[in-house]
Amino acid sequence: MYSNRYITIYTLIMTLVVSVVLAFTVTGLKPFHDEAEAIYKKRDILSAIESQLPKKLVDMTDEEVLSLFDSKVEQVVINAEGESLQGIKAEKVDMASEEKKPENERKYPLYIYQSEQGKIYLASVRGNGLWDKIWAYVAIKEDLNTIVGTAFGHVGETPGLGAEIKDNPGFPKQFEGKQIMNDQGEYVSVKVVKGGAKDPLHEVDGISGATITSVGVSEMMVRGLEVYLPYLQAQKK
Repeated sequence: MYSNRYITIYTLIMTLVVSVVLAFTVTGLKPFHDEAEAIYKKRDILSAIESQLPKKLVDMTDEEVLSLFDSKVEQVVINAEGESLQGIKAEKVDMASEEKKPENERKYPLYIYQSEQGKIYLASVRGNGLWDKIWAYVAIKEDLNTIVGTAFGHVGETPGLGAEIKDNPGFPKQFEGKQIMNDQGEYVSVKVVKGGAKDPLHEVDGISGATITSVGVSEMMVRGLEVYLPYLQAQKK
């Protein structure tokens, strides 16, 4: 029979040993976790322009994704006025953290893919779904008007309803060929419409049973892309 003193000391020693082992494990695995997260993010960004890539992302190794990203993608970070900031890589900008700052202090990542048909600008936008945050990468052609593709994501939208923005390939497909400017050159973005889109250039169909998520996508597209307009319009000059 062990004494209470023995049990207490044994427990303290084991707690200390386990804590040290866990600390070393977490520290040792962090570089691998960071690398995996970076590759996942680059796959997510490139998925918005998969039709422009030499082959499907699912058929590309991690090394091929990294090589393509490094050789074909220019990274730009802009401030709230649309001015380019030096010394910062777009992939290092955490939109969730930026969202907590005052609007005039936020940074916005922009990726520029050099395709055979010209530059494609990939803007990162973020908004609110029904349950939590939603986001998207929106790819815009060199005409700075036509959407080439989109890739949506979410934290916890309802499977079969709001989660369809990511799970149903037909939803992002609707945005291809849509335009963010009207005939007068005014910014209008692209809206998600309940009951069926009527404007073939500036509307897409909403998701049945996911009204709040659809409204969130519309708001995110309008507000999120507007931030990039000053930078994009400056590229025309």
